[in-house]
Amino acid sequence: MSMIGNYRRISAAALDALLAAPETLASILYRGGRQGADRTLDVDKTWHLIHFLLNGDPWLGEWPLFGAVLGGTEVSDEDVGYGPARYLRPAEVAEVAAALDPLTPEVLWSRFDAAAAESAEIYPVPWAGGTDDQAYVTEYYAHLRRFFAAAARSGDAVLLYLN
Repeated sequence: MSMIGNYRRISAAALDALLAAPETLASILYRGGRQGADRTLDVDKTWHLIHFLLNGDPWLGEWPLFGAVLGGTEVSDEDVGYGPARYLRPAEVAEVAAALDPLTPEVLWSRFDAAAAESAEIYPVPWAGGTDDQAYVTEYYAHLRRFFAAAARSGDAVLLYLN
């Protein structure tokens, strides 16, 4: 089974409603159909390497770059696949977007070190760092930057989760 990084943009009002009724989380995360397709993002299995390249650590980091993948506050203790879903409020989303903006996919990839990724046991092991890995990671990272930029422009909150 794979661990997939997922994001969903929601309005600040929708976040407040979710926090008041966290039992509605699944209906928000797993909303089907085309409605809101531009409000979701799946970064596949690149989530852990993107976090590592942004923060230099497999699980820790400093705000605001930490917020891009593993940050946020837990919605509840409900396990949505691999732990609880987390959220970033609109102001936090704006901070993350601003921090990601100068870090182009090329700059992110320039931080890659295969030995460091292997030593840190970055999921999925191993990352060789060839052109296929580079294209895979930088494409998803470019989507992530655009996603946060769009969410910040719209004043949206973001839900983050692994499933």
